[in-house]
Amino acid sequence: MTEILNIIIPCYNEKNTIETVIDNVIAAEPKDKKIIVIDDCSNDGTSLLLEKYENKDDIKIIKHKNNYGKGRAIRTGISEVKDGLILIQDADLEYNPKEYSKLLKPFENANADVVYGSRFLGGQDYNRIHFFWHFLANKLLTFICNICTNLNMTDMETGYKVFKKKHIDQIRLYENSFGIEPEITIKLSKLKLRFFEVPISYNGRSYEEGKKIGLKDAFRALYCILRYSL
Repeated sequence: MTEILNIIIPCYNEKNTIETVIDNVIAAEPKDKKIIVIDDCSNDGTSLLLEKYENKDDIKIIKHKNNYGKGRAIRTGISEVKDGLILIQDADLEYNPKEYSKLLKPFENANADVVYGSRFLGGQDYNRIHFFWHFLANKLLTFICNICTNLNMTDMETGYKVFKKKHIDQIRLYENSFGIEPEITIKLSKLKLRFFEVPISYNGRSYEEGKKIGLKDAFRALYCILRYSL
């Protein structure tokens, strides 16, 4: 890797997972990377757990004064990156940092500009099986997004997105919510970049375990697809 890897970790009320996620990210290859954690005004003790990382090298902790949403946290993280690659890492243990090498390989071997980790491409080591309606909504949103972008993605809503700072700086992002996922996808597609997908494993959470995305987020995603495609 010649470009520095910047890991953005948006989090909100993740006291049960945040330490494990950060420790796993630190341990993952490549070792030379920068980590930016954005605490979106957590009120469950997450902020206190983050304090032990505040003085560590190559880790920056940012705390929002209000709870804005995942999209705003990602936008804050992007604004802190100077150059190189940006990888979005959720704080809920659904995505495994050990798979960074899969996500980075197209940049090294295929001149990729954007890489998405797909939960539906096939070839994963494992996938937790549940939430049929989430699966169906995801496939529908991805299908509509493909129509609007002329791409052939299998997983637009994936949490694992990797792109270059120089490209994300060419677009302006507005979404504060989970609508950031289609907004990033559609706006980057308009730059005529080289998109790639790689298979990733997925250990999805239940709502009892802390999952936050819901039906209203699906409708927001649909709205964003149609709005930003114009």
